[in-house]
Amino acid sequence: MLNWTAWLRAMQQKAATKFPLPTSQTWCSVSNKLRSYNKREARISEQTSQQLHTEENTKAKQKSTAKSTAKAKPSPILGIYKNSKPKPSRWGYGYSLVVGGLCASVMWAIYEMGKPEQDQMGRSIEDELSGLSLPQQYLQRMWHSLQYYQKMLEEPLPIRLLPDVLQAPYVQPRYTLVLEMKDVLVHPDWTYQTGWRFKKRPGVDHFLKQCSKDFEIVVYTSEQGMTAFPILDALDPNGYIRYRLVRGATQVIDGQHIKNLNRLNRNLRRLIVVDWDRRAVPLHPDNIFAISRWMGNDDDVQLFDLAAFLSLIAEHQMDDVREVLHYYSQFEDPIEQFKENQRKLLELKQEKPDIEVKAKSR
Repeated sequence: MLNWTAWLRAMQQKAATKFPLPTSQTWCSVSNKLRSYNKREARISEQTSQQLHTEENTKAKQKSTAKSTAKAKPSPILGIYKNSKPKPSRWGYGYSLVVGGLCASVMWAIYEMGKPEQDQMGRSIEDELSGLSLPQQYLQRMWHSLQYYQKMLEEPLPIRLLPDVLQAPYVQPRYTLVLEMKDVLVHPDWTYQTGWRFKKRPGVDHFLKQCSKDFEIVVYTSEQGMTAFPILDALDPNGYIRYRLVRGATQVIDGQHIKNLNRLNRNLRRLIVVDWDRRAVPLHPDNIFAISRWMGNDDDVQLFDLAAFLSLIAEHQMDDVREVLHYYSQFEDPIEQFKENQRKLLELKQEKPDIEVKAKSR
């Protein structure tokens, strides 16, 4: 009978010889190997991460260098350079423009207000400042001009807007003609291309020349002086208009600028106001000859008819023009009524010789 216990022991011994169990020394060597392996792996991973980080930094530097050195390409829409230097802010441009405009305005004011007066030939008139240096001349003349304008603003407006009438041997016209500028002599016109312009009424040159023979012409308007004076300079190069009165010379009543004829220092019996607005002279309704308002049409001929009407008054040497003006004030269009009266008068003159001829034949 087989001894199983002996057989098992024999098999264990055989296996032990083939596969011996590890001793304590064997376990120490294995742990040392594992420890060295882990250190090597940690060192390799650290070197790998450092290398990757270095490569990323190098690539980033290369990209930034390439962007800075590459040529800036214009945008296809805006036409600007993408990589151009940042532009200065708009506030810098605005500040520069404001400072430049102020400097230019100051220089222009010094030149305009400091230049010497000129005669009719355009030659400079010498004054007490002509002996100084050129900068001193302009600065002192400008200072005197500023003091003059300040005095005008501070002092009240004189009651007499016009000087006294001329005495002999000087020639003073018998009548005074007061004209409104806007919509009587010129008409404001505005377009997108030109902006505001003033259109000259047909017949203005003939009217001023004809009336200047018998009338002292005064332009009395409610427009500002900075608007009226340049227009009148261009409108009347021959100087037919003797005096110019603007808004500062008007009187404000109930918010409306009116023309007070008592301040003109002229005889109201021989003063005629030509205006399209009857409300412009509410204190003296018998002195106004109200014509139709001109709106810029080129076929207008009222100034020619008005010149004929005024010449007829001067020819008859009327002592009080208010009687005639009061008569025509009842008509909506006094010029048309005047033409109708002239036509009737001409018919009467033509009929009168026929009556005289018939009476002689009898």
